[in-house]
Amino acid sequence: MRKYRVSMLCVTALIFFSGCDRSIQDPNVVFSEKHKDPIKELEKTSKETDHSQFGYKQTFYVPIYSDIYTDKDNRKVLLSATLSVRNTTLKKPLYINKIDYYDTGGTLVKSYLRDPIELPAMATLNYIVEKEEDKGGSGANFIIEVEGIDDTVTPVIEAVMIGNFSNKSFAFMTEGKPVVH
Repeated sequence: MRKYRVSMLCVTALIFFSGCDRSIQDPNVVFSEKHKDPIKELEKTSKETDHSQFGYKQTFYVPIYSDIYTDKDNRKVLLSATLSVRNTTLKKPLYINKIDYYDTGGTLVKSYLRDPIELPAMATLNYIVEKEEDKGGSGANFIIEVEGIDDTVTPVIEAVMIGNFSNKSFAFMTEGKPVVH
């Protein structure tokens, strides 16, 4: 009987601690082709690049809705969001220097980059903000800074939000807008 209890305790601890590994649960890892964080993978490719020769640099504001209000009772529905940064050039890489996530009050929630990342020609970086991440609020946003060899590397930056309320589902998108400094 004692061996049974010890075995059950070990199995329970193993199940509990395996649930604590965020990389297994992170949809950005789960849904990526290599099952690795797409931002960390791209950080490795940009370290030896000389950014002093770049002629294009732009900052974008991308609205994200972590939640929206549904009715007069002020009930809110949590939303998941996918941030999409697309390099639209056929031959030139785009460099992303900053991906910062802010809440409704303008407070920085998370800075996603430690180092610039290189987005190859015609490539897309998708990043998911989970529905359970409700720190952003209805006025959340990303600030994204990009640069490249010249202004032909202007990216397309969008966010798609999805959610459901009762028996209804909905989706909508927002576009990144250049920030004037």
